[in-house]
Amino acid sequence: MESTDKIIKVNFTEVDIFVLLGFSDQSNIKSLLFCIFLIIYTSILIGNGLIILIIKFDQALQTPMYFFLGNFSFLEICYTSVTLPRMLKDFWNKNRDISLLSCAIQLCFFLILGVTECLLLTVMAYDRYVAICKPLYYPLIMNHKTCVQLVVGAWISGIPIQIGQVYQLFSLTFCDSNKLDHVFCDFPPLLKLACGDTTMNEISFYADALLFGVVPFLLILNSYIRIITTILRLPSELGRSKAFSTCSSHLIVVSLFFISASISYFQPKSNQSRGTGKVLSLFYTIVTPLFNPMIYSLRNKDFIISIKKLLY
Repeated sequence: MESTDKIIKVNFTEVDIFVLLGFSDQSNIKSLLFCIFLIIYTSILIGNGLIILIIKFDQALQTPMYFFLGNFSFLEICYTSVTLPRMLKDFWNKNRDISLLSCAIQLCFFLILGVTECLLLTVMAYDRYVAICKPLYYPLIMNHKTCVQLVVGAWISGIPIQIGQVYQLFSLTFCDSNKLDHVFCDFPPLLKLACGDTTMNEISFYADALLFGVVPFLLILNSYIRIITTILRLPSELGRSKAFSTCSSHLIVVSLFFISASISYFQPKSNQSRGTGKVLSLFYTIVTPLFNPMIYSLRNKDFIISIKKLLY
């Protein structure tokens, strides 16, 4: 009887520290992975930082489109800084422990910035819609005050709900195992370690994903259907080409972010092999911010001119 009680106590010991497994199974190449992710993080900081500086100091880029792009680049720096420095530390050190509080803070910032990214991409799509579909009203609709309000709304709208989500999750008891099989603290892998019935948490999480993920995507899709319809009606081929070029960069970024995120969060657990979630999470948290400067600068004549001015 005594031994049974001991087993029960061991099995249901509350967890107060998690161990982020990350890529621990690739320990033989951890130095290589550290160098790769350090180069990626440095490239994200430099690339997006350059976009912010160019937009700030080039008078030709003081338009709503570039105002939103500057904010988006700043967001990308913040978004990757929530996860990448910690990953680099884990590659460098053998100790992969993270306290419940640190894990909760990381998850909270990750969710808030993820929601901001969805909303800011929606705002940028709306800006392109107004510019192409209602060009005569564009200066009136997208005035400076409206642009600031849209950006502030994108940054703060998700804060209360995401804090509530994280509080609700960490109000649960974590037991049996403290090994978090992920590269950072994310909702689904944490939920796997929780004791008891987590049905309400899952419903809450997917409702949140629907509100801040699916709805913005549908709004972006609606904007681009209207944009493409308007572009196809343009009589000039040159006009159609110019209109498409102003939207294509944003459309590429939207596709990269939403497709990888939706596969990661909405793929059935039975179809998801071990490690797939980690790779997909890296895709939308690292690859999109990495390619963002290249996508916007190399496909944008105004940016190329501004970069040439800066260099020469």
